[in-house]
Amino acid sequence: MSLPSFERAALIGIGLIGSSLARVLRRDSPRTAIVACARRAETLAAARRLEIADETTDDPAAAVEGADLVVVATPLSAYDAVGARMGPALRPGAIVTDVGSVKGAAVRALAPHIPERVHFVPGHPVAGTEHSGPESGFAELFRDRWCILTPLPEAAPEAVEKVTALWQAAGMRVATMDPAHHDKVLAMTSHLPHLIAYTIVGTATDLEESLKSEVIAFSAGGFRDFTRIAASDPVMWRDIFLNNREAVLEMLQRFSEDLTALQRAIRWGEGDVLFDRFTRTRAIRRSIIEAKQA
Repeated sequence: MSLPSFERAALIGIGLIGSSLARVLRRDSPRTAIVACARRAETLAAARRLEIADETTDDPAAAVEGADLVVVATPLSAYDAVGARMGPALRPGAIVTDVGSVKGAAVRALAPHIPERVHFVPGHPVAGTEHSGPESGFAELFRDRWCILTPLPEAAPEAVEKVTALWQAAGMRVATMDPAHHDKVLAMTSHLPHLIAYTIVGTATDLEESLKSEVIAFSAGGFRDFTRIAASDPVMWRDIFLNNREAVLEMLQRFSEDLTALQRAIRWGEGDVLFDRFTRTRAIRRSIIEAKQA
């Protein structure tokens, strides 16, 4: 899939996702002028040093002026302020999309600021690492991963097609769904696992010093993987949990009930119960490998 033609792309936020997309545009659409917008001067300096942007600014309104593609890639807590600032400067016919992990919150924060003749197509490239900042990006980040689009009923089909083609050109498989459904799915597949990882690593930090040092020194695969997940951007994850609280709390309640059942099985030596649970969950891993999401 070839990259759609964009004259000017404004990336509002140039962290892991924004800088990775900038690298895709640099590689596959060298004629597209890229504008990077960020709050911190050090971030903009890094974008210039890495040559992943033609222009840099800390003003969203200046960034989107004349842009036919605008990608909001900031933490969710900044969406409302970014939307208010850039809304009046958006050109008619421009496409605005985003990369946020909670689509209901993205729609609520951005949609009121989008002018009538501008197309808004919320999106979520489900890809990432524990690293952040423009230096952490790489063009292959999106390859063979899913991007979920949550277009509103009034979205123009041609705008949805163009955003679809953008992420497909980056190597992603694209699905569409309702924002609320997206948020419930991601609460289980992404948000709850991160919450568990933060909790387990937090528990380890509260151990007495001698035990904690040995936990770190002898970290096996399981705990090591949890520490990788728990090293993710704290601002981003704070915003995710606060903005998707209903779905996360629902999945957390289900998990708590299942955890209580496992506690009982261990306490009463119910080996058949444990074996059955571990056998069923093992099949999920095989399904993930077959879906090429491992």
